[in-house]
Amino acid sequence: MRCDLHVHSRHSGLLGLPLFGPAARESFSDPFDVHEVARARGMDLVTLTDHDSIEGALALRSRFDDSFVSEEVSCTVPGGREVHIGVFDIDEAQHQRITELRRDAEALFAYLAEQELPACFNHPFSALTGARESADLRRALRGVPLVETRNGLLPAAVNECAEAAARALRRPGIGGSDAHTLRSVARAFTEVRGARDKREFLDGLRRGFTLPRGCSGGYRRLAGDVAALFASGCREAARVRPAALPLALLLVPLLPLLPLATALIALREGAFARRHFGALLSEQPARPRLRPPDAGALQAQAAR
Repeated sequence: MRCDLHVHSRHSGLLGLPLFGPAARESFSDPFDVHEVARARGMDLVTLTDHDSIEGALALRSRFDDSFVSEEVSCTVPGGREVHIGVFDIDEAQHQRITELRRDAEALFAYLAEQELPACFNHPFSALTGARESADLRRALRGVPLVETRNGLLPAAVNECAEAAARALRRPGIGGSDAHTLRSVARAFTEVRGARDKREFLDGLRRGFTLPRGCSGGYRRLAGDVAALFASGCREAARVRPAALPLALLLVPLLPLLPLATALIALREGAFARRHFGALLSEQPARPRLRPPDAGALQAQAAR
């Protein structure tokens, strides 16, 4: 069975741009549209991993037997930095407790283990979640049992760093599209071989019987998604905040710069991954098991 274990909907919240208000969202995808697209692209099960929210996932579960509730937790580590943890197959009481604990990483990891909840360190070598230190990587890699090794938004070489780290620490890998638009849903996903229903899939997820599948992302996927989000933001502004629409339209002349901006983001992702993977490598006692991807390949793949 297959499931995209990292996908967002309009319930993932706002980008924090006051002038645009609700016209600047992490995603504009309706949960039911996500479900329809995921099933059409071959997913047997559907979940949402919205940022610190289960509202959309609850709506899906109330209507579809092939859905379960998940979220992407913004977990604060010492120093005030963040790591993102995907948590799957939860109920409302567990979500509430996770919300209470998410600013204390060690307490959160202990609770997830106590509840035997499948949990994954998402995009460990991505710069998109902000500044990071190697101690943050070590803490999250050892704190949860799964690692996202196939992220459908990130360049292949960045995913290779995650895969190498997971292999070194004997952590099972999973896949997810990290889709913020419908165009990217189910482009990467997780397979549990032999699972015949939702219960067996989730049991396989808990036991780490997972296979990351699908495609990595990169420059083209990122550029397309950013353009799609901008278009959706303009439509949302016209609908719910007309005063923000002229400001959004003022950005239209800057759209020709989008390819350059996204190329720089993709290259930054490669440099970030290379730097932090190198730091992790230097601290790894069993170095032969942890090999860095070729630096030239990182740069070339990030630019694609």
